[in-house]
Amino acid sequence: MEGEKRYISAEELKEHNKSGDLWISIQGKVYDVSEWAKEHPGGEIPLLNLAGQDVTDAFLAYHPGTAWQYLDKLFTGYHLKNFEVSEVSKDYRRLVSEFAKAGMFEKKGHVALFSLTAVALLFLVVLYGVLRCDSVWAHLGSAILLGLLWMQSAYVGHDSGHYQVMTSRGYNKLAQILSGNCLTGISIAWWKWTHNAHHIACNSLDHDPDLQHIPVFAVSSHFFTSLTSSFYGRTLNFDPLARFLVSYQHWTYYPVMIVARVNLFVQTFLLLFSNRSVPDRGFNIMGILVFWTWFPLLVSCLPNWPERIMFVLVSFAVTSIQHVQFTLNHFSANVYVGLPTGNDWFEKQTSGTIDISCPSMMDWFFGGLQFQLEHHLFPRLPRCHLRKVSPLVRELCKKHKLPYRSLSFWEANKSTIRTLRTAALQARDLTNPAPKNLLWEAFNTHG
Repeated sequence: MEGEKRYISAEELKEHNKSGDLWISIQGKVYDVSEWAKEHPGGEIPLLNLAGQDVTDAFLAYHPGTAWQYLDKLFTGYHLKNFEVSEVSKDYRRLVSEFAKAGMFEKKGHVALFSLTAVALLFLVVLYGVLRCDSVWAHLGSAILLGLLWMQSAYVGHDSGHYQVMTSRGYNKLAQILSGNCLTGISIAWWKWTHNAHHIACNSLDHDPDLQHIPVFAVSSHFFTSLTSSFYGRTLNFDPLARFLVSYQHWTYYPVMIVARVNLFVQTFLLLFSNRSVPDRGFNIMGILVFWTWFPLLVSCLPNWPERIMFVLVSFAVTSIQHVQFTLNHFSANVYVGLPTGNDWFEKQTSGTIDISCPSMMDWFFGGLQFQLEHHLFPRLPRCHLRKVSPLVRELCKKHKLPYRSLSFWEANKSTIRTLRTAALQARDLTNPAPKNLLWEAFNTHG
């Protein structure tokens, strides 16, 4: 009976927002996920970031319909008092329902097959160019193709991390290890750890690891106050070295992107050999060992050190296009400080993302992630559908007066450099304390 329901207020729910005492609400029903958080496939961090509030929109975005059956055993018996759904959320949930009824989350096309085939062919051509050809031009071409291989392999790893691209979970995990660890040298476990947090806390300066690049980059003068990263659990110190590097970040941006993979290699090792709980740690380490076996051996087969250095730098430079793309999607979008909130989850995604416009023939090059907002709103949606749903997302944003930004690759680069330059000029102003810079930013918000 309706009158027999037990209710809890939003304020009371907020009190259950820490590890060991973690409650959430989904469609007005309150669940205790304190113990289950440790088993959550997406990790504990996404749950902690949204703890103590209604998370219906985020739950719908990241979970298939089969996930609902696991909620019953977590139900506390409480319902959220005065539970209301915003008009934006109603429209968003309607789209999710329509896509599910149309089977779009299950219709993956043959993207994974084509991508893996392309990666295998590229790998064979690279091997042939290095091992069977003596021309420096052949070696240069092989380096370019290896960079493209890394890009396409990363897209497969990204897709398989968001939804099942293979016929079974076992094969899907194998695809993740092969495309990520074995071929690129970047752990899929590290990627999931950071990427899930990024999606949930999109463009939160203290909760989104994809914006936390002190001492090299700062997209906002908020970093000048030495923010504490809730993700890494440490202070992002804005010391004299950071001030110096950030002061020239609009000049160092592209050179840093060329060698950005080195940082990803380091982050992979730091996670896999840390005390943190890492799913499939053994498989991840084995995959990394495969990469650090074949890649150094391949480079060593080149005839001399100048060609070896050229090979590594060119392959890194080509794949840096992908690193640049990922930053274009977020660096010049709106930012905020603090935890994400479930009741404006849709709004936070539109505020923190930028699409890159391109013709359909270039979809393979960007891996579908040029539709960044669409991907953030529907992370389980296979990339072959993102272009189709883009007009629907654009209309929904227009209806609710929310930003929908789609820039050309060139314009997105210009916007990112402007953002970096703005922060750089503020960092150079040694006479102005941080509060004055923050006041300046309040009147000149970028994005």
